[in-house]
Amino acid sequence: MRRLTEHQKPGPENSMYYWRSYVSFFKVAKNFIFISIGRYLPFLGLKRWLYRYGVGMKIGKNVSLGLMMMPDVLFPELIEIGDNTIIGYNATILTHEFRVEGFKTGPVKIGRDVLISANATILAGVEIGDGAMIGAGAVVTKDIPPGVLAVGVPARVVKKIE
Repeated sequence: MRRLTEHQKPGPENSMYYWRSYVSFFKVAKNFIFISIGRYLPFLGLKRWLYRYGVGMKIGKNVSLGLMMMPDVLFPELIEIGDNTIIGYNATILTHEFRVEGFKTGPVKIGRDVLISANATILAGVEIGDGAMIGAGAVVTKDIPPGVLAVGVPARVVKKIE
């Protein structure tokens, strides 16, 4: 079940038109700069530090964030990643979604010892349990329980990990 908070749009245009009503331009500009630098950093410790203190993500110990990994630019502070987790190349973690009729935000919680493979997309408001594995290219649209392998679009649990 996704945990999303709905925000009303202030006018008749689509919700993305009003993005500055939801979040400060300067916050987004700062986040964009730090995240853009972090995406190319090969130094895992420096990348963790930049994302923790530069944009406010909650990142556990020994987390490995792969090259080109893309956290949400508008609300990265809603992302929590547990200890010893690996997030692969070009994976995306979103904490917001624009819709024509409104705007939604939701925290993303990724447990301990999780593997998120390359090019996976994690949508707003989901939780991934400890020890889970997300397959390459998967789109996580709902909570994933601990200790399972989830693959596909949308991601579905295919087996329990021994």
